[in-house]
Amino acid sequence: METTLEPARPRKLGLVERLLRVTWLGPAIAAIVIYIFFGIFGGATGFLSVAGTAGWLNTAAELGIIAVPIGLLMIAGEFDLSTGSVVGASAIIVALGSGFYGLPVALTIAMALALGLLVGVFNAFLVNFTKLPSFIVTLASNFILAGSALGLSRLISGSSNVSYRDAGWAEPLFSSKWNFFNVSILWWLLAILIAAWVLRQTRFGNWILATGGNADAARRAGVPVSRVKLILFIWTALSASFVGIMSAVMYNQGNAAQGQGYVFQTAIAAVIGGVLLQGGFGTVTGIVLGCIIYGIVGLGLFYTGWPTDWLQTFIGALLVIAVLTNNLIRNVALNRGKSAR
Repeated sequence: METTLEPARPRKLGLVERLLRVTWLGPAIAAIVIYIFFGIFGGATGFLSVAGTAGWLNTAAELGIIAVPIGLLMIAGEFDLSTGSVVGASAIIVALGSGFYGLPVALTIAMALALGLLVGVFNAFLVNFTKLPSFIVTLASNFILAGSALGLSRLISGSSNVSYRDAGWAEPLFSSKWNFFNVSILWWLLAILIAAWVLRQTRFGNWILATGGNADAARRAGVPVSRVKLILFIWTALSASFVGIMSAVMYNQGNAAQGQGYVFQTAIAAVIGGVLLQGGFGTVTGIVLGCIIYGIVGLGLFYTGWPTDWLQTFIGALLVIAVLTNNLIRNVALNRGKSAR
């Protein structure tokens, strides 16, 4: 009598296992808890109002336009710390070109974007062909560009802050508002949609994850690792240029040092959103939540009436908690995944 053995059926995942496989679960919980916290302590002074909501959303949007591609670059295993100087230099180019020399706004915007393109290519070239750590390469680029922008601004205009009057057609495109909400939110949504589509629906998205997971193995499997890094470095630099242009048009001025806050803020937002420092793991949804958390904390502290000197303390503690939580959730999910096989 013949007996046939049926293959073992995989165990159905329970609710806990399914939740732990949601990689942005930690940032989502953190965003809700932090929002409730500042809603309690700052709600009476306007945190929950339309103006308060617009305030932290505007902050998250400007940060997020850069943080989204920075997050993708970090998933691929690299850093870019030059974005802060690209923001400032791009703003100076627009302000000097249109305000000091009277050039058409379209030309100065194109020049600013060209700067971003060149910085992205420069960073990628050094990282790909010298094998130097991107942390060091882009930090050096940040200092070089910051010093050059400041020096040229003072040499040409006599000041590090250059003003101009009218951006013309660029005003509604980059600085329009609706009920306290800046148009930057719409640009951020566009950046989110593009990044989410690339990471989830395209072969290039698979290449990003493979490059961050194990660059050597990905290269042996036919992934064009150098090209992936080149595109991502250019993407981050162009995004930083875009924010610099938007800032110059919005405030009718450019300042060589105005973007330095983005040097670490964008990476912090990505890490808070679940992107691992070693690469190979992260989602666009998580990065977006990280930007929202950063925006809520940055503005929420103001509405509580507490000394803003404590802002860096909040951000630092939040970063440590986020890293520990994200690693814990990932490790538990991986262990449960193995035990379920």
